[in-house]
Amino acid sequence: MATRTLGDKAPALSWATLCAAGLVLSACGGGGSSDNGPAPLTVPKVASCGANDKPETALQGQVPAALRTSGFGGFNCNLTLVSQLRGEGGNWSAATIRSKATGKACAYYASAVPNANRVNPGVPVIDITAAASPKRTMSLTTPAMLDPWESLRVNERRQLLLADNGQNGGGGAELDIYDLSGDCASPQLLSSTLIGTQTGDAAPPRKVVGHEGNVAPDGLTYYIGNTSNGMYHAVDITSTTKPKLLATFDMRSSANPLGGGPHGLSVSADGNRMYGVVVGAVGYLIGTTFDPNAPATNGFLIFDTSEVQSRKANPTIKVVGSVAFKDGSIAQHTIPIKIAGKPYVVMVDEGGSAGLSDPQGDFIKNAAAAGLTPFPVARIFDVSDEKSPKSVSKLLLETHDPANATKVAPDVAGLAIFTYGSHYCSVDNRDNATALACGYFNSGIRVFDIRDPTRPKEIAYYNPASVATSQAGSSHAVFGQWKAGGPDWCAARMDFDLASKTLTTMCQDNGLLILRFDNGVWPFPESTASTDQN
Repeated sequence: MATRTLGDKAPALSWATLCAAGLVLSACGGGGSSDNGPAPLTVPKVASCGANDKPETALQGQVPAALRTSGFGGFNCNLTLVSQLRGEGGNWSAATIRSKATGKACAYYASAVPNANRVNPGVPVIDITAAASPKRTMSLTTPAMLDPWESLRVNERRQLLLADNGQNGGGGAELDIYDLSGDCASPQLLSSTLIGTQTGDAAPPRKVVGHEGNVAPDGLTYYIGNTSNGMYHAVDITSTTKPKLLATFDMRSSANPLGGGPHGLSVSADGNRMYGVVVGAVGYLIGTTFDPNAPATNGFLIFDTSEVQSRKANPTIKVVGSVAFKDGSIAQHTIPIKIAGKPYVVMVDEGGSAGLSDPQGDFIKNAAAAGLTPFPVARIFDVSDEKSPKSVSKLLLETHDPANATKVAPDVAGLAIFTYGSHYCSVDNRDNATALACGYFNSGIRVFDIRDPTRPKEIAYYNPASVATSQAGSSHAVFGQWKAGGPDWCAARMDFDLASKTLTTMCQDNGLLILRFDNGVWPFPESTASTDQN
């Protein structure tokens, strides 16, 4: 059978046009070569599962409508559940750390407001030292921790837990910092600071409001993605009791070559680069017709943050390079990585080729008719040339193939948002990336071998069973998208642990999940341990 690419579903467009528009894979010559011809449209399925696994029964990544009606019992392949702590419902971000002082391991995840009828609102603190029996020790309820949204992060070097006041842009300017160095199961509050309002703060053009966030690997700078007011902020946390706003990049200024707003971000190992996304709209898809001449606005920017990193007086943040594409929207986040010593960026979307919200059920039809994947996916870019990143691969499952649109549409009928798309990914080691794990919402946790970044392949997945009742604190329920019998929202980042061969994450109604890799699928011989996976 001939290998298909996205161009096969759009006969009106030439191959050259599709390549120029960024709608095909590495077959266009943009990131590695192979003797096996063009890369396949979808990532190859897991080669084999364990005898006791429960493999998928339909398309790769699909939970068919019939299973949702009868009550989805879950799928797994080469990932086995070690333990689970359902507790409070969750939403978008999760993190783990091991205490240098005690060796104790802990996990944390964000939960959603409103907090009415909540038993334990805020961020649960979970002792996972004994992986088979995780225990919640307390919950954090300072302003940012009541709903950190997509900002909850740890820094292993300085043993810190951090979050800004997210609440989907409806929070405030607070940045909360906790000390984990004594006992990660008993975080100690260092500060809860209104960023942009303190003496000595740089003056932002508009109000600081939380949503996204991430911390530089050295633990000295925290960056806020302010989606509400269109800015990225760099905050000096050298003094964890007196954070200071150092600089702001205004995404609404002419310095932004793509014109869209901010969302997630990541920071290079040396702190001199920040990889911020640009949330793009879908102006090139009019109904079911694709306009190849419309500008691409969704992608990411590479920022020079060396003046921030060196603490130059009145530092500025400058754009070094950018990339945009049309087969996705609502850019979510980035991860700078190295594979065999070569630099890449993993970039993940939150919206598909026809957008994010689909109350009328048209986006699957419209995208597929134009030959585009309806749902958001993760992708890998070669950034050897910072000024001009090149797409090398996209991690599409069979559910993302426009040829399967009519097969998956019944599964998500009546659901308006976040179904078969991507949200957060993590790598096993940023400096030596061999595996990439991604939360694909209704498709669960998917793990890929990325040792050849031009031809990633799936090695494992875990899609938890539906829960009988929705959880307070789950955005799945808050958004009105929880349906009895349906699959969960698996959307938080994950942490690999090489020594125990485990992956720890959170799905919104299933809570904390500790999963074990089986059948020798990971680690690989080249894999090395790391605590820097953000």
